[in-house]
Amino acid sequence: MDLSEITHTSLLGIYLNDHLAGATAGVSLVERTAQEHQGTPAGAPLSQLATEIAEDRQSLLDIMSALDVEVQQYKLAAAWVAERVGRLKLNGHLLSRSPLSSLVELEGLKLGVEGKVSLWASLRALADSEPRLDQTRLDELIARGEEQSRTLEKLRLAAAVEALI
Repeated sequence: MDLSEITHTSLLGIYLNDHLAGATAGVSLVERTAQEHQGTPAGAPLSQLATEIAEDRQSLLDIMSALDVEVQQYKLAAAWVAERVGRLKLNGHLLSRSPLSSLVELEGLKLGVEGKVSLWASLRALADSEPRLDQTRLDELIARGEEQSRTLEKLRLAAAVEALI
């Protein structure tokens, strides 16, 4: 392995671990958001998204394993802490949940899903020259992420109406 291969491999590892950290925070956020919306019209779609986003995180771990990329535990711990710190936001309510909380959480989830779709698309571009990447599976992950983004946009707009009117 020459120096350019070592650099390329380490950059891929950094990239995948950064996305894994984001996915870790995203799973926690979507699970909490789904729980907060149980019994509301947003509850069922958010529960479905929570399941899918957790599965997508596992898909990323599977890809990392196939590519022999080690998980950097410190990044996962930092993501876990960051997600919890993110809960402490000024939302106009001191002791109760604000409708603005839902809007901000849904916007964060949508940004995360769009980042995940970009990850899958980047890996799909590599799949032509990397036989350990499953092109069909990546196409499925891209399509599912795009559908998740559409679902989150509908939920986000409903939350915006509720919070801002």
